[in-house]
Amino acid sequence: MEKLERSRNRPEKRIEMKAFTALLRSSSGVCSRHVQRVAALGRCGMCSKLEPSFGLLFDIDGVLVRGKTPIPAAKRAFQKLVDAKGQFVVPVVFVTNAGNCLRQKKADQLSHILGVPISQDQVMMSHSPLRMFKKYHDKYVLVSGQGPVLDIAKNVGFTNVVSIDMLRESFPLLDMVDHNRRPKLPSSPVVNLPRVEAVVLFGEPIRWETNLQLIVDVLLTNGNLSNAYESRHNAHLPLLACNMDLMWMAEAHSPRFGHGTFMVCLESIYKKITGQDLKYEALMGKPSELTYHFAEYLIREQAAERGWRQPIRSLYAVGDNLMTDIYGANLYNRYLEDRLARKTRAVANMVTGTGTPTTVPQEEDMDNDWESELASPSATSCKSILVCTGVYNPHMELPKDANQCIKETVFHGHRDFRFDPALVEPEKIVQDVDAAVELIFEMEKFGTAV
Repeated sequence: MEKLERSRNRPEKRIEMKAFTALLRSSSGVCSRHVQRVAALGRCGMCSKLEPSFGLLFDIDGVLVRGKTPIPAAKRAFQKLVDAKGQFVVPVVFVTNAGNCLRQKKADQLSHILGVPISQDQVMMSHSPLRMFKKYHDKYVLVSGQGPVLDIAKNVGFTNVVSIDMLRESFPLLDMVDHNRRPKLPSSPVVNLPRVEAVVLFGEPIRWETNLQLIVDVLLTNGNLSNAYESRHNAHLPLLACNMDLMWMAEAHSPRFGHGTFMVCLESIYKKITGQDLKYEALMGKPSELTYHFAEYLIREQAAERGWRQPIRSLYAVGDNLMTDIYGANLYNRYLEDRLARKTRAVANMVTGTGTPTTVPQEEDMDNDWESELASPSATSCKSILVCTGVYNPHMELPKDANQCIKETVFHGHRDFRFDPALVEPEKIVQDVDAAVELIFEMEKFGTAV
């Protein structure tokens, strides 16, 4: 204490003390939140809801719907999340790995299913983080998927977009797997397209053989389909992929193939031809940290629009898939914990005199390049909650011994994600999304003032 008191009176320590004070304010705990809630009651009156210090991230398929069929618990859950005016009492973002439609269409679907008004700003598709990759927005990009892929690409910022169908029409001799679609007469390429500079995979396409063929062609010709394959394959065009789900749950009794399965095929073909691994510039969609960082940003934006003053400290991610929803939430939670620990260590070094003001990590130094497009997160935790209405089968017990988990569990996650038993262990397991909301409110002691 004497050392700390002396440091307050030393000019060279003033900057350190300011940083230490700022850290304490940004890392306020349960007691601080309680004081803020009491203050909120005093400001708003006895009939007001307490301001939330947490946000909710909901998966859609397997949590709210199965295919086009709503899960009964979903509507009950969302009646708890809105007030008499239909406004959300906590910030909510729907984080789906689907990528075959625009956000507004998904918002309209959710509004109809849940019986509450949902805006497109509450919806995060697997391709939403592409907004941050501005360096590719002016390049000519090939997009693969289904639905209005050209509109989706332009909606997230791309200005020069080429579809698989456009390539096929310009180079009719390339799509040869389906005998019925082969050219009936000899034809020459109609070269009216610019060189492709990057490839974006939005989701699983309809005709896998056509997409696999033309994407490999683009990668092996460096974007110029008028040429033959290059003999050297040291590098290929930038490849950005959204939605890594190996499987997803629809109305069928068993899970169905997802875009992750298509990616496995593409990766295997590329390596079989070249002997080298296919490399991605970025992977988006759950369980990518990038996706959760963007979702947290949307939560903060939503809270700010509602005028809620409390910083959002906790996130709760509700999902049905251990390998995407739970893995992703736990991975982001680990990132948030590590980030806070780095700050705490740096400030502690300054206070004890072992550091200088320059040792305090600046946000841009600590975070990844893509985070420079967003404000720094305010959340310090992201808790995962698993429901039993989708991919997860509650009758299959999780291995009790974490050391045996790696050997006994088949990892369905993407090739580039390392399997870690701790990352597929949910914070809580509940029956359905209604039970999840009740549990979260209980954990946060969140409710209506009496």
